[in-house]
Amino acid sequence: MNYPFYSGDGNRQQSELPITLPVSPRSGLLQPDNYIADPGLKDACNVALLLGQPLLLTGEPGTGKTQLAYSLAWELGLEQPLKFETKSTTMARDLFYTYDALKRFQDVQSGVVATKFLDYITFQALGSAILRSRNPDEIKHLLPSEIIHSQKARSVVLIDEIDKAPRDFANDLLNELELMYFRIPELANEKIVGDINLQPIVIITSNSEKDLPDAFLRRCIYYNIPFPESERLAEIVANRLGINAGGSSPFLQAALNLFYRLRASQSGLRKKPATAELLGWLIILQKFTHESQNPLIQREVVFRTLSSLIKTAEDQEKARKVVEQWIQEQKKTTQIG
Repeated sequence: MNYPFYSGDGNRQQSELPITLPVSPRSGLLQPDNYIADPGLKDACNVALLLGQPLLLTGEPGTGKTQLAYSLAWELGLEQPLKFETKSTTMARDLFYTYDALKRFQDVQSGVVATKFLDYITFQALGSAILRSRNPDEIKHLLPSEIIHSQKARSVVLIDEIDKAPRDFANDLLNELELMYFRIPELANEKIVGDINLQPIVIITSNSEKDLPDAFLRRCIYYNIPFPESERLAEIVANRLGINAGGSSPFLQAALNLFYRLRASQSGLRKKPATAELLGWLIILQKFTHESQNPLIQREVVFRTLSSLIKTAEDQEKARKVVEQWIQEQKKTTQIG
């Protein structure tokens, strides 16, 4: 398959149309069996599992906070995590279920026969996990048709970016997170309690955009995922992309060298590139390896791929200067060598 796919010159390629694009290699980056946790994260995870407490993760975007939940579920042989994406309008109840009062009102007004409260309730991540910990026969009066499980099971619940929610959200979850129950006022205030032997595993992520309440923090196991050092980052790259991480890979060593140069405080970048951006950038750079032993030495190659690494216009200008200087240094080193 030819590359590039898009010429932008107002002409169609003389090939079969519509063009077939390749499956994105980025999909492989999200495979849970490719995830490598650092020793501190492994310990924090095991402590949370032993104590049955939520694991609260912080760290730079792209350090693997969200993917830890998928790695954990996969390694323990559980279903994929039930994910809840926190918003600025999120309330504690939303983590368990949502009730579409507007649709019910409209249906009542239009004379729709099916106006039972259960028809307008959608169970969310933690609510579904609690339901799945119970035998279906015990809660069949609560199960909408879209929730089907043949036997009770443990679930992994991912509460993503909890710091986006109002501050009271975390405090409002305290009892429910510890005792694993919730109530549905719309169903005569019915209390739904999970099986304590199948307590859901709760992973919570935060980008530290706002402080979380002390009472909430006391109920969690906490770990801050550090940005990986060069050696560990090379291991992550090798595991996910199959690029040789040893000293025999000048391409990877050069890529990491430039990557850390861009992340350095001297670069002046406002938004430093993270691991996820590095992996995407390396995928693109690999497409140019047939043109040069080390495509990074080619100025035009780096600039053509910079959009996958640097995400603001201001930072792109600064990054270009860093790249120019870095390339000149590399060429001088090559000449001396």
